[in-house]
Amino acid sequence: MRVSAEVAACALALVVVALTLFASFASSNSEGDALYALRRGLSDPENVLQSWDRTLVNPCTWFHITCNQDNRVTRLDLGNSNLFGQLVPDLGKLEHLQYLELYKNDIQGTIPAELGNLKNLISLDLYNNNISGSIPPALGKMKSLVFLRLNNNKLSGRIPRELAEVSSLKVVDVSNNNLCGTIPTTGSFEHIPLNNFENNPRLEGPELLGLASYDTNC
Repeated sequence: MRVSAEVAACALALVVVALTLFASFASSNSEGDALYALRRGLSDPENVLQSWDRTLVNPCTWFHITCNQDNRVTRLDLGNSNLFGQLVPDLGKLEHLQYLELYKNDIQGTIPAELGNLKNLISLDLYNNNISGSIPPALGKMKSLVFLRLNNNKLSGRIPRELAEVSSLKVVDVSNNNLCGTIPTTGSFEHIPLNNFENNPRLEGPELLGLASYDTNC
């Protein structure tokens, strides 16, 4: 009976290990699919994404990708890589991502609202691209966000007030766009310098609570 119990315990342990490995593989494979969707949405004349091979077990061996000890993607570093194309909603599936660095490329199109699903994201750097459309209010769901740099693009519309509710947010730069309305002055925006909003011709200045509508001139 004792031997049988030990065998059963060993078998259970093996099952647990197998299920853990399967879950890790499935998660890594899902993240690889999301990243490969990004690759399909981008033109890459300098072949910086050449190592992105979807047939590999997980994307942790790909260049410009960093993973944690559980093989979950935590960093995407593709700044200044001469890429052009569009962001894809699939990026919102990288639930452990902390740094999304795509600055100084030629990214066009809009910012997917699905990026708001990145609850662990610390830094979103999309500055110096050609991104258009509005800043999605869904970005206000990123409660770990510290750095939001969207400057030097072609963004329009108002600055979402949802961002002011992200208490972790320390750096916001949306200068050199075509934003309109007024600048939030509460919450995390209370100490953001005004020069981080400059060169938006339709932006009217700091919001005067109770006196000015935030969407004036939008």
